[in-house]
Amino acid sequence: MELNPVIIIGASGLGKAALDIFKSQGIMVYCFLDANEELHGAEISEVTVMGAPNNDFLKHIGKKCDAFVAIEELDTRQSVIKVVKERRKVMPINAIHKDSSIAESAFIGYGNFLNAGARIGSDVKMADHCIVHSNAVLEHDVQMDEMVTVGSGAIIGAGAQIGRGAHIGSGAIIAPNVIVGEGSQIGPGSLVMMEVKPNTTVFGMPAKEI
Repeated sequence: MELNPVIIIGASGLGKAALDIFKSQGIMVYCFLDANEELHGAEISEVTVMGAPNNDFLKHIGKKCDAFVAIEELDTRQSVIKVVKERRKVMPINAIHKDSSIAESAFIGYGNFLNAGARIGSDVKMADHCIVHSNAVLEHDVQMDEMVTVGSGAIIGAGAQIGRGAHIGSGAIIAPNVIVGEGSQIGPGSLVMMEVKPNTTVFGMPAKEI
């Protein structure tokens, strides 16, 4: 089956990583879109940043072209995804590195980014638009809501539940069966042993609210 070309929205580091993933899978990247006018017209690995993600370019997304949203900042990511879904009536596709590992029983939604070395265990349920950086591990039965970011090398223990929009810092460890609330921030290298309430920031070993 012939795969549609992809428009990557966001030309920062995450967008470049997504470009590498798609190229390695033989998927053509049509262009980048980015709100930063200073990037317009620039080329990234021979792919041009055509302009901002507005109607002039979004009209290509749909039957002839897929989209991937490569924006780490949560509010901007949410707003761009909303525009793609409402104006073009499509869901962004996944960018999954060939060197990641996903158990057959795991469920992965739409618009997710999994970089090299990411490991997704059995019966994991990952909702839409999550970012899992290199060498992060989701052990079996983890449940992860939308818009979660998991930093490089982080480990989420079996049965943990990660709320919408949470950010797990690089190298952090979430103990098994721990609940991390919506919008929470887990500092890099932290060890989380207890429930994290929504919209709080924790840091340390063991992690404490700051």
